[in-house]
Amino acid sequence: MPLTEPHDDHLRQEDPVDAARDPGEGAPAGTTPPGAAAAAASAPESEASDFAAPEPAASASEPEAPAPAASASEPETSASAPEPEAAEPEAAAPEPEPVLPEAVRQRIVALTATVLPGLPADEVPVPLRRVAKFAPNRRARLGAPAIAAQLAADPLFRQRITARVLADTGDLGAAVLEGTAPAAADPVEVAALAYLARPRGWRELIEASGAAVRAEADSAVVAELVREAEQRATRAEHDRAVARVEAEKLRDELARVREELGQLREESRQLTRSLRETQARERKATELLATERGRAARATADADAELRRVRARLAEAEAAAGVARASAKEARSVDDARLWLLLETIGQAAVGLRRELALDPVDKLPADFVADAFADQTAAPAAGAATRARDTDDPARLDQLLALPRAHLVVDGYNVTKRGFGEMSLEQQRKRLITGLGGIAAQTGDEVTVVFDGAERMHGLPPAPRGVRVLFSRKGETADELIRRLVRAEPPGRPVVVVSSDREVADGVRRHGAYPLGADSLLRRLARS
Repeated sequence: MPLTEPHDDHLRQEDPVDAARDPGEGAPAGTTPPGAAAAAASAPESEASDFAAPEPAASASEPEAPAPAASASEPETSASAPEPEAAEPEAAAPEPEPVLPEAVRQRIVALTATVLPGLPADEVPVPLRRVAKFAPNRRARLGAPAIAAQLAADPLFRQRITARVLADTGDLGAAVLEGTAPAAADPVEVAALAYLARPRGWRELIEASGAAVRAEADSAVVAELVREAEQRATRAEHDRAVARVEAEKLRDELARVREELGQLREESRQLTRSLRETQARERKATELLATERGRAARATADADAELRRVRARLAEAEAAAGVARASAKEARSVDDARLWLLLETIGQAAVGLRRELALDPVDKLPADFVADAFADQTAAPAAGAATRARDTDDPARLDQLLALPRAHLVVDGYNVTKRGFGEMSLEQQRKRLITGLGGIAAQTGDEVTVVFDGAERMHGLPPAPRGVRVLFSRKGETADELIRRLVRAEPPGRPVVVVSSDREVADGVRRHGAYPLGADSLLRRLARS
């Protein structure tokens, strides 16, 4: 894919990027260009707070010793050089950097860390030369602040990184350069590529990615709330069951106390004190029962209220799911339109190819040539014939194979008739099979050939239905050999279906690329029609 220079809002239109890449005309190799430094100086403070981080201080062991000297002498050079802005109108201030979601920011740093070692040494900024030497798993983790700051402050470095990232992403990178986001693409990946490439409308792509990430987070929160509500409802149901058990126990206790009370009334004169204690116990039990009933009533009310809240949330979730289904239906409609356009293009290309090759319609098919000369010629198996299909034992595959364009159905006649209706005479078997094949030919429009064994062609046969070819093997040749010759006569790529339960026939035609099927599949098809 050819790489194009991505659009950058921080670069002036009159400064070509190629001039900045030439070390002989700009700053020395390995130093930040003056244009990039000016863009970084003019960027607002929100840019550093949204994405960039302060550059790490160079250590004393940094191998690039001439870099500080070059930066020290840079003010003198810029002071002596004429100011380009003095002869031009003041350029408009660049727009502030957008606020990036955390996932998008991490993906941008990861993409930059991946391609950073592939840059030439003189194109790597000084603050990132040490980061480029890190191991791959440490480069994005430890060098993230320096990478983020350099991407925000140095448009030339960002363009170099973007060129290599787009070369790795392929079709997705090309779509982002055009300002579009494929429906099936990861929104985080699209936003990261849009930030680096900065095509027309890149801010809208980043905002759409943030909205998608927030939508996924909201869905996760709703699912968590539903799960917690279900747990609370389960606990409330459990508490209600426990309360029922306790109430039953208290009822049993009350019955036992009443029974004791009856006994105590009979012994009232001797056990008055015991009777009073029993009555006090009864009052206590009654109060406890009332308390438990109140708790059960409150638990029931809380459970009902929670159930209503859960139902309301479920209704909201169903509404959101309906909106999602409508969006998916619209996306499917777009895919159907694209598929129709592709098929229409293929059809027009086929018509153009036929016109270019000047192919005239033919009056005969390959099987007609075999039918004319099959008894006098011996055909050798074609070397290197391409395999057009694989074996299948599923009878339902017959309808699928007959639905293929320009399919040719070859039937081993007596193999099918003796398996399906062998109690009839040979003449009746042939007539019934040929009639059924005529119906299949009329329904599908495919070419149908039925082959019978016979030393010579039978006389007195009724005319074959339209679209059905009837062949008899001649003296010295079997129907199996004739079937194999019919298959070999077809061009590679045409679907040929051979119906025979003979294993030798199936193996022979499979080597030449035909689809072998058992006789039962055809018998079921005839019975259904």
